[in-house]
Amino acid sequence: MLGTEDVDRVVSRLRAAGCVYAEDEAALLVTEAPDEGSLEALVARRVAGEPLEHLLGWAEFAGLRIRVDPGVFVPRRRTELLVTEALRLLAGRAGDGPPPVVVDLCCGSGALGAAVASQVDVELYAADVDPVAVRCARRNVDPLGGVVVLGDLVEPLPPALRGTVKVLLANVPYVPTDGIATMPPEARDHEARVALDGGADGLDVLRRVAALAPSWLAPGGTVLMEVGERQVEAAVAALAAAGLGTRVLRDPDLGATALAATRRP
Repeated sequence: MLGTEDVDRVVSRLRAAGCVYAEDEAALLVTEAPDEGSLEALVARRVAGEPLEHLLGWAEFAGLRIRVDPGVFVPRRRTELLVTEALRLLAGRAGDGPPPVVVDLCCGSGALGAAVASQVDVELYAADVDPVAVRCARRNVDPLGGVVVLGDLVEPLPPALRGTVKVLLANVPYVPTDGIATMPPEARDHEARVALDGGADGLDVLRRVAALAPSWLAPGGTVLMEVGERQVEAAVAALAAAGLGTRVLRDPDLGATALAATRRP
């Protein structure tokens, strides 16, 4: 059985490799490893730069363990702001009506949709252009009764959803293309580029979602998107051009900035 000595040894190696939370990571790796050989393999991969979540096979997000396969975008804690706002928007619905429609675009692991569906009865759909992400998302979303489809943004969604979506979660890629080279290696080398690259100014996909959102949202429905702080002005302008009323959301504790853009009733 692996013990305290193993944790101490792993902490030293992770700290030397620059892992900021070496103690926490070491405890998780030791817990996951069935034997010393497996632990050595996991530590070597972490020291080489693989994301901890890919090694564990899961990420903690909004109180859930979200399955995360190698190559799939790891859900960030800051993105929990979108979940909090989605739950607030859904809290006042009538209990005797049909469940509201929630769509998770650019879903990656399906973390956003799963986090919402774990708290509220919703009709959930999720979509991603990456087949690896879709396979992963199904492991998180299927048990909650959601549907995950493969395709570009709304293209694979049932046409009958048009004009019915209460909350459209769209954690679109928003890193400017030139900025990807400056990201930590665990992101730029181990997560799909399509989940990171937002084009020259990082807002290419956001603009596409802004353009399509009014026709998919129900009256009063809202699209929620995360952005960088320096992108707020341009992003708000894109949403306004689509006829959406936009609020800026910030959570200093999470270091999160997001936009809530609503189709006017």
